[in-house]
Amino acid sequence: MKIRQQIYNLIDEDKSTSKADAFVHYFISALIIINVIALFLESYENINAAYKTLFWYIEIFSIIIFSIEYLIRIWTADLEYKDVTPFKAGLKYIFSFMGIIDLLSVVPFYLPYFIKIDLRVIRVLRLFRLLRLLKLNRHSNSLRLIINVFRRTKSDILITVFIVSLLLILSATLMYNIENAAQPEAFANIGEALWWAVATLTTVGYGDIYPVTGIGKILSGVIALLGIGIVALPTGIISSAYIEEIQYNREKSKNNPLEQCPHCGKDLKK
Repeated sequence: MKIRQQIYNLIDEDKSTSKADAFVHYFISALIIINVIALFLESYENINAAYKTLFWYIEIFSIIIFSIEYLIRIWTADLEYKDVTPFKAGLKYIFSFMGIIDLLSVVPFYLPYFIKIDLRVIRVLRLFRLLRLLKLNRHSNSLRLIINVFRRTKSDILITVFIVSLLLILSATLMYNIENAAQPEAFANIGEALWWAVATLTTVGYGDIYPVTGIGKILSGVIALLGIGIVALPTGIISSAYIEEIQYNREKSKNNPLEQCPHCGKDLKK
């Protein structure tokens, strides 16, 4: 039991109190970043041809580490979920958000060895390696802070997304009815008009589709002006919540100061 507890402390960011714990978290974080860089570099044919073997070794090493981490998290799940039996704790982790991310980050590597899969499907499955980037959530206080901000503001963001969606559909429908007769090839349907609405409302303005009628230009101007304010709403909500979260954490640290480990100098939770 003591060994399991020590191993659990190594992989659990909330239990980090020693240099060994810090090394494990920094090592896994670095490995995740290296994987993303490798995936990026593999898209260059000349680099991939020159360093294909290196990329393969990186993948094999990463799969071994992430697979061991996944199995350890299942093995020690009852130390995380203490209110249920070990079996149920394992299932709880497996079906948790981070458990699914951990599984998806390694399972595409193993699938071709058990199931015959088309090479095109394998290429798509390899993109799941990008999900390893989400594993950084465990090892980064900054990422956890951002996720907490999104959790706090999800209802407000959903309301703004709903309003923006309504405006997009309304403007696309109006523009289709206004411009279809003048430009049947550009505004062939509401779907084409919806692309124009997205580009206009976000004030990107690609210019591949644009109105030519007078009423269409007026509507386009109104939609662009509305986009300046409405599309910026989620940014304001998130920014405000982010500042509040930082202030809350600072106040919490002042009111509940953490003791420091005499050996490594890291903060200890009371």
